[in-house]
Amino acid sequence: MAWYAYCIGEKQAFPELARHRKPVPMESVLGVSGNQVFLYPASDLAVIVSEHNPQESLSQKSGVDHARVIADCFQHSTVLPFRFGTIFNDDESLRKSIRSNQRQFLGNIDKLRGKTEMHLKIFVDDCCCGREVERHLAADSVGREYLSNLRENAARTRERQTRARAVSFQMHRLFIPLDEDVSCRLTENGKMVLDVAHLIERKHVERYQNKFATTSVMMKECQMQLSGPWPPYHFVHRLTRGSHAVAHSTATAEKAAPVVVMQPAMA
Repeated sequence: MAWYAYCIGEKQAFPELARHRKPVPMESVLGVSGNQVFLYPASDLAVIVSEHNPQESLSQKSGVDHARVIADCFQHSTVLPFRFGTIFNDDESLRKSIRSNQRQFLGNIDKLRGKTEMHLKIFVDDCCCGREVERHLAADSVGREYLSNLRENAARTRERQTRARAVSFQMHRLFIPLDEDVSCRLTENGKMVLDVAHLIERKHVERYQNKFATTSVMMKECQMQLSGPWPPYHFVHRLTRGSHAVAHSTATAEKAAPVVVMQPAMA
């Protein structure tokens, strides 16, 4: 039987596993394709899975179901989410994967226990958008104009990076997270978007939300959106980079460690 995997949790967080060595259904929890979700005991860990038909394709709704199951488990335990689409061919491959990586999984759970991820999306006017027309006009030119265009592009990139770093530093100084993960991209309407994931103590979520309320009023030059608390997706990915699990993803047909590439739907 193939198993679709959602995440790894702490066995002690699920009392129903105390008297069982076989998979136990999670009451009222349905996963991908509406399948029953099970707690699969593995030493001190619990692997959250559901039965899976390998012939069945995964859809966008499957991704939503994947995130929903992880969020539900996060209410009970520290979790290490699996990559969306991770499938174990049978019981043996599941047990072998957990057994070979157990020490790392337990260590990662210890590092993330009692912590959660908050996500900031910050929209900043692009400091270089007023010169974009020049860049496009010069793109087809040759010789000296072409070299000049390359220098201008490099200068714009440096300006954007400087602006992004300044905003990121300000967010760090204001929120003082335990850890952070920051990425930046440009939108078609001439704005930079900073995606900022902050790792914080779960008990400090309300304090963080209050800080966001005052910060969003103070930083009038930016538009800010907040979502969370989430399972620590970004930070699990960082901790498990380089781990080798035996599971494989139907989407990529590659070996997959329990890391996440899918992000939760943001407001």
